[in-house]
This record gives sequence, structure tokens and C-alpha cells, in this order.
Amino acid sequence: MPVFLLLVVLAGAGLPLTSTAESAQSPEITEWPVPWQDTRPRDPDVATDGRIWFVGQTGDYVAVFDPAKASFKKYELEKGTGPHNLIVGSDGHIWFTGNIARHIGRLDPETGNIERIEMPDDAAKDPHTMIEDGKGNIWFTVQHGNYIGRLQMQSRKIDLIPLHTRNALPYGILVDPAGHPWSVLLGTNKLATVNPQTLKLTEIELPRSDARPRRIGRTSDGRIWYGDYAQGYLGAYNPATTKFKEWKTPSKQAGPYALAVDAADRIWFVETIPQPNRFVGFDPVTKSFFSQTDIPSGGGSVRHMVFNANTNSIWFGTDTGNIGRARLPPTE
Repeated sequence: MPVFLLLVVLAGAGLPLTSTAESAQSPEITEWPVPWQDTRPRDPDVATDGRIWFVGQTGDYVAVFDPAKASFKKYELEKGTGPHNLIVGSDGHIWFTGNIARHIGRLDPETGNIERIEMPDDAAKDPHTMIEDGKGNIWFTVQHGNYIGRLQMQSRKIDLIPLHTRNALPYGILVDPAGHPWSVLLGTNKLATVNPQTLKLTEIELPRSDARPRRIGRTSDGRIWYGDYAQGYLGAYNPATTKFKEWKTPSKQAGPYALAVDAADRIWFVETIPQPNRFVGFDPVTKSFFSQTDIPSGGGSVRHMVFNANTNSIWFGTDTGNIGRARLPPTE
């Protein structure tokens, strides 16, 4: 039986799937089938105890996975919530976006109690992706509502900053060490950033008009990295020089989606047009793609990833119904 078909059979049996490393530079990828089928598990985050929290976008739940026990626990949300993303907050609570139901939720993992924080404007109809800034705020994108938002965690006050470009579709988001949020705008060829003191928004055009950036990362030298989903490029923007540099992805038809940066400043992203999806590594020092590994289950689409420095690994969810871990190769 071909290897890929065998992995599919194992997944159907509820057994974890593990890739075979193609070289010393390849990650080892393991996937665990989520017990709730057809719920699109996605957007994991890692708690301080090593457990992995994630949402079921089409299943209306928040869940936690314990890698040591290979066990799952589910917290039901209101029907129609459409959770899209979550983060493990510095307050020990789980914050998630109610993408369909216009709110941000705060889950107490000890009691299961959920607080619902409504958007202050009905136009902010779909909070999307969040990041905490370490200064008491959560920054988030509102995709079709066309905002970047800030939630003050203590007061629950929400500020909404409108994009300058219509239908910009703000998507992935990060916060730099100075507390400035950066977002990619999937509906256009731009990045956006906000001054957290004045809430002034700046949009920055990418070099190509047909680019459509989807996810975003940052290396320790301050460069902002993005994957161009439409045309298949990995790009970097240097805020200090306002210069761009781009590299064509390995696959001709790539669709780079989920993206993460590891502790060695290597860029990892997933090509989602090839089936199975391909987990790709890029070294900014050598300016080369050094690793390409198939997702064992096929992936369907890997939409968001998070790097865990404690274990030198990246966690992700798949449209094929799995929570996945990529153990990264060590650096020399």
C-alpha cells in the first residue's frame, strides 16, 4: 500500500500519523485526529503547561489537547459562534474570536464559564485573528468589517481602527517589541501598522500589485515576513529601510498560508495548493528554501501555526481534522 494511503487508513483508525524525515533538515511531523469530525480544528496556541488549545470553527467549540496523554477535552460554545482563532492569555484564560457572532469570548478553563465581549459597532461583524501585546491589550483583525481592533483586557474597552483601503480584508496579525501591531491585508497588496499611542494607521504597498498577503511573521532583525497567497512568494519588509525582498516559493502553484518564525529566525510556511500540503523551511541567512515536507494527512489547508520555543516545535490544525506538531530540526 502506498505510504500516503496507509497514513489515511491510520487516521481513520484514530491513530497518530508521523512523517518520515527526508533529511537532517526536515521536521518530524505528527498529527493526532481530533475526535469531533468535520469541525475544522484550527489556530492552536500553547499554554504554559504544554497543552494545546484550539477552536473548532464549524463545530462551535474551544478544545484542549494534552500531548502527553494524547487526550482531548471540549468546551461547547453557543451555536453559531463560528470561532476562528484563540490565544492563551497572560491572565490564564482562553480568548477566542466569535467570527460569525460579532464578539470576543473569554473562557475560564477551570470553570468553563464564558464571558462575551461584544463588538462596539455592528459593522465589525467578523473578528478574525488575535495577538496579545504584553501591555494589557489584545490586538485583532476584523476581516470583512475592515478594521484593526484593540481590546483592553482589564476594562474590556474596544477601539476599532478602520482601514484606508476598501475591502482590504485584514487577516494575520503580530505585535512588535515596541507594541505596534502589524497586519497583512488579504484583499489588497498591502501591510498595515498602527501607532498604539495615537491609533494612527499606516498602509504600506507591496512591490507587486497582484500580491495578496495572508499570514505574517517577524524576525529578530525587525523584518516583517509574509506569504503571498495569490502569486506564491515569500516576502520580507524592513521597516528601518522601507525596502522589500521577495523569493518565489518552491511549488509553481503554492498558495502559502500558515506561517511561523522559529527561535533561529528561520521562516516556516505551508503551501496549501499542493495536495498533500507541503511544510516548507526558509533560511534568511542563506536566502534559500532548505526543507520541504509533506503533511502526513494531506492537510487540506493548514491555516495558522504557532511556534513553541520550549520544545522547538510548531503546532497547527488541518482541514483534514487533525492537530499537528512539527518538531523542527536543530540549528548548527
